[in-house]
Amino acid sequence: MEAASDSFIRYLATERGLSDAYQQSVRQTLDALAKWIIGQRTALRDIGTDELAAFLSQRKKEGLSAASLRITTVHLKVFFRWLVGKEKLEMDPAEPLLAPRPDQSLPETLHATELTKLLESIDPSASLGRRDLAILELFYSAGLRLSELCKARLEMMDFEGGFLRVTGKGDKTRIVRVGHKAREAIDDYLRNERPKLVTRKTSSHIFISVRGTALSPERVREIVKQRAKLAGIDQNVYPHLLRHSFATHLLEGGADLRVIQELLGHADISTTQIYTHVDRQRLKAVHKQFHPRG
Repeated sequence: MEAASDSFIRYLATERGLSDAYQQSVRQTLDALAKWIIGQRTALRDIGTDELAAFLSQRKKEGLSAASLRITTVHLKVFFRWLVGKEKLEMDPAEPLLAPRPDQSLPETLHATELTKLLESIDPSASLGRRDLAILELFYSAGLRLSELCKARLEMMDFEGGFLRVTGKGDKTRIVRVGHKAREAIDDYLRNERPKLVTRKTSSHIFISVRGTALSPERVREIVKQRAKLAGIDQNVYPHLLRHSFATHLLEGGADLRVIQELLGHADISTTQIYTHVDRQRLKAVHKQFHPRG
């Protein structure tokens, strides 16, 4: 199993050119499968559809959501199809597996007043205040993914036009709008704080650490959580929550769903349509509050 996993990950990296994040996600699935196989005292060649179904059932009992189980099922299908193609197995036991339906749960968001509280709690004159404020303003202004913010470079920013060119999933490039508050925060950071962090090895990444290196996704997550805690916000705040809030507040303000799809970089409008459920919830609440027979 270990040798097969290593070979498959190399295939994903060298022949398919898939991202490190995707390779890591697949690796986690295969490591979990390997651990389960050991616990069952069986071998990879003896795994059938029933065994894989039992493995998925076990993962569900361990707390995996329907969305995560769906991803795990896809990983298994691709892995076992590859094994058959390499003639390491005669039959594909994962082919009959059915992926669970994704959860229809609504995305979490921060209320606009909470977002204002978060942003206004940051003192730009304090250590790294300008950088952290620029990060949070950009997340909320442009609805960026965490990876997109970390990869953002100086040459991608158009201050005069108020746009940022970002590279999203599948290395697809799109142009996002950056609001005036975010532009002001980024400009202040670039003029008055970033130069003090620059070293000889610093790249053109917009957001850098105290050592002059590009901020890692893990560090940006920490920054967001720390700033929310300092602002006295009880809700769990993370980068993707700001992206959800960006989309939800646009929709509530009357923005067209197709425009939001473009800004978020969703390939399929159905991915964006989850935000319409949020808006329906708001309409339901308003109707209940104000209609005589609500």
